[in-house]
Amino acid sequence: MKAAMKAVVFEGAGRAGVRDREPPPFGSGDVLVKVAVSGVCGTDRAIVLGEFPALRGVVLGHEAAGEVAATGPGVGSVAPGDRVVVNPTYYCSRCRPCRRGLPAHCAAKEGREVGVDRDGTMAGFAVVPEHFVHRLPAGVSFRRGALVEPLACVLNNLRAARPRWDDRVLVLGAGPIGALCAMVLASRGARVALAERDPGRAEIARGLLPPTVRVQAPEEAARARGPAPDVVVDTTGSAPGGVLDAVAPGGTVVVMGEREAAVAAVPLRALVTRGIRLVGAGPYRPADFELAVELARDLPLERLVTHVLPLERFTEALALLAVAPAGDGGGGDGYGGDGYSAMKVLLTPDGSPVS
Repeated sequence: MKAAMKAVVFEGAGRAGVRDREPPPFGSGDVLVKVAVSGVCGTDRAIVLGEFPALRGVVLGHEAAGEVAATGPGVGSVAPGDRVVVNPTYYCSRCRPCRRGLPAHCAAKEGREVGVDRDGTMAGFAVVPEHFVHRLPAGVSFRRGALVEPLACVLNNLRAARPRWDDRVLVLGAGPIGALCAMVLASRGARVALAERDPGRAEIARGLLPPTVRVQAPEEAARARGPAPDVVVDTTGSAPGGVLDAVAPGGTVVVMGEREAAVAAVPLRALVTRGIRLVGAGPYRPADFELAVELARDLPLERLVTHVLPLERFTEALALLAVAPAGDGGGGDGYGGDGYSAMKVLLTPDGSPVS
């Protein structure tokens, strides 16, 4: 009998908990990863609240770094002891979208989405096909490695935005994704402003990001003197209709945030006459993930990590990333907080310190 491991298990809308699970079996072509850290994503919270569909009983989590514990027959690219990061966006390479160069839109994703309908990384161990395990560059910590996956999301959307060297860029939302957008843009010398309505999260962002990034309340950004932004990246998923008037003629609005019930009234005349591009980038490509692994050599991604908690404190981790609804007095869904008090939260299987 194998020793049980702890795992965060989704048990239906509004319910998730830390449970004992058997370590996952692995076979030919598989890699058994001993998880060091797994990031808490907005998608995890949405799954727990019933706002994003997932398989009941699935282990949550998809942003992870760790060490190869064992490999199945036929695995040759990694070996036990290698420090690795997991690409959770699987593709088959055989369906029509994959053959047309669109593996991010693979038609065979059902049953293969890590942390959604395939067991994820908020556990002691995770099984990953060899093709989706990447060695961490030398000197890259597990803390930094855990942000490679969200960095891939950011690179995909910035590629869709196609900012030029002289563009002014406005990022809406100073959560982990918005902060990563600003970090990447600032590293490339872009003129970037970050708009965040929550004072607590704005203050956290100011302390973590380069001083060249202007962190403002949305109303400050709206009143800012000078030319309108050429590119707007909306990481909140709730603002595309309103920002069409704010972006410069010929500009681009990238809708990056996802909210299941979010709708927007888009003024088509303004879209056409002002030459605005309204873009949805979709999931990242394999090349985006590989680039994110390379960029992790130099980008200080770990600066965005404000909390590292053991799996047993999963509920607390979700509460750190949420604002209680008005009048709720502390989060009626059981996972609400009194205001943002974290940027990126990582979970460790056993609560031990992690580099």
